[in-house]
Amino acid sequence: MIDFSPLWISLRIAAIATVVVCFLGIAAARFMQDYRGPWRSLLEGLFLAPMVLPPTVLGFLLLLLLGKNSPLGSLLSAAGISVVFTWYAAVLTASVVAFPLMYKTTLGAFEQIDSSLQRAARTLGASEFTIFWRITLPLALPGLLAGATLSFSRALGEFGATLMLAGNIPGRTQTLPMAIYFAVEGGDFAEAALWSAVVFGLSLGGLMLVNYRTSRLRGRRLHHGRKLFSIVSKDKKKSGGTQTREKTSLYSLPNAWASMRARMQRKFMGGGQITYVTPLVTPLLEVDICKQLPGFKLAVNFVVDGTRPLGLLGASGAGKSLILRYIAGIETPDTGRIVLNGRVLFDSEKGISLPSCDRKIGLLFQNYALFPHLTVAQNIAFGLRHPQSAEQLQATVQQQLVAVHIESLAQRYPYELSGGQQQRVALARALASQPEILLLDEPFSALDTHLRSRIERQLFNRLQHYQGMTLLVTHNLEESYRFCDRLLVVEQGRTIAYDRKYQIFEQPRSIRVAQLTGCKNFSSAITKGSKQVYAEQWQCSLQTVEPVPVNLIQVGIRAHQIKFFLRGQISTAEPPPNTFPCWLAATSETPHRMTLYLKLHTPSTHEKDYHLQAEVFKEKWNQLKDQPFPWRVQLDPMRLILLEAE
Repeated sequence: MIDFSPLWISLRIAAIATVVVCFLGIAAARFMQDYRGPWRSLLEGLFLAPMVLPPTVLGFLLLLLLGKNSPLGSLLSAAGISVVFTWYAAVLTASVVAFPLMYKTTLGAFEQIDSSLQRAARTLGASEFTIFWRITLPLALPGLLAGATLSFSRALGEFGATLMLAGNIPGRTQTLPMAIYFAVEGGDFAEAALWSAVVFGLSLGGLMLVNYRTSRLRGRRLHHGRKLFSIVSKDKKKSGGTQTREKTSLYSLPNAWASMRARMQRKFMGGGQITYVTPLVTPLLEVDICKQLPGFKLAVNFVVDGTRPLGLLGASGAGKSLILRYIAGIETPDTGRIVLNGRVLFDSEKGISLPSCDRKIGLLFQNYALFPHLTVAQNIAFGLRHPQSAEQLQATVQQQLVAVHIESLAQRYPYELSGGQQQRVALARALASQPEILLLDEPFSALDTHLRSRIERQLFNRLQHYQGMTLLVTHNLEESYRFCDRLLVVEQGRTIAYDRKYQIFEQPRSIRVAQLTGCKNFSSAITKGSKQVYAEQWQCSLQTVEPVPVNLIQVGIRAHQIKFFLRGQISTAEPPPNTFPCWLAATSETPHRMTLYLKLHTPSTHEKDYHLQAEVFKEKWNQLKDQPFPWRVQLDPMRLILLEAE
């Protein structure tokens, strides 16, 4: 008669060892994900050593550590505890050999998670425990299942280390691998084949099951654990001039919303426009920070007050997004101070650095950073910092959905949404907790031209009712001009201009600011009088309206501000000031405009022989193109940009 005790012993030991290594592997992987200290390589080697050491060597080392003659073994013996040749010695060896698989698989799963999701959760007020429990673990679930299955299979098949530490005691420590080994040694090949088939079937079946389950999790984008709530808000067809909505359901998640009642059936309360609490004082942000970066040093100092949006304008890599990250607490400056509405968020001298979850800041990421395992409604609810009743929670979420016109999308997952819809969800989530300041990091960069214009307008209308401050990072000139009242121009980590947008665009004082705001025509200039300069590259004298600055170095004019005169429009005897003959060197066409490359005074000899770029609408081009040369252009004295040394 076959003794089935090796099977039950192996299953019990492997199951207990799997539970143990799941806890230890997840904890170790979470620690090593953030640890960058000097002992990282050593710790990594110790964690993975059981994977490469021969089982007999591993068993011998454990025997040296826990044997009766070892210091630890002596202490355990004095306490009446004996580890060697017991079933829990088998659990210990199985856990040790299975741990590297769980650790490495879990670490890989954690590192594959988009870090912006965790950063977004922090800015929404979530604690590190909440982030780990509700974001990291659910997104890493496929990897955790794979690691647990591999660990179980490895624990089930452990032989060498178990034999040395736990021995081969029938009914107590004799596992399936030992039963197979001693059956073969005793010549009972039938029993060895039976147990080998059992081990093979259990291991292969577990791997097949976890692969199937993992593919379903990834394919359907289901989140781990019970639903926080499921909102159905699909508008039915209008009937008799009225419109109804389906009921919604609310489910409890004990660790996050312990105060909520389970399985409540309620209709949404409220709706329509969000009402924000008007601040008692004018919003105020003070930033004075420095950070040494590879290639340049970021050093900015500015003060923002009022609710009108401030635009951070500059080329890619200038440090604009970094400034937002420092304000949000995602990254930390080397030195400086950040104060929001009288609250010190960061002060290097006093050692103050509030975590992101305590800064009351909303951040809209470039990729929106929506949690892929949560529905639209669950994403929005995640930003609610304080526990609310079920009715209040649903009402707040519904208000946000209505405000951004996505009521019918409440139960969808982010991967089922378009780019514009994702952006609206991210905005609703950021504003749900009514932050004191909203940081927008190039929110329209992922949208096409048509959608960009529509979503930009919706965002602008949405923020009309927001009483906090708004900072917008962009490198799009038209976007910054339409959206913002003031501009902070950043170049290589330095503030090179900070003023109202009209002043920045119409009268930039430095070459780089003029370039960043779209000016394409420059010439070195020599002062000829209080209101007259000589443009060396253009070979002409120019009258100005404003007095010439003392440290003038260049003169510029924007391409769209060059004025053309058709034949007969001006008198050649007394032309307007700064009017010159010109010839066309080359053209460049866009859907609505033409860029004309012009040479002043004499005909062009080749397409690169030109002085100025002019931009005209195609209607004007149709009038110009048949005109005989030379054409007449005016560099309007009111439009000239007088540029000083930086």
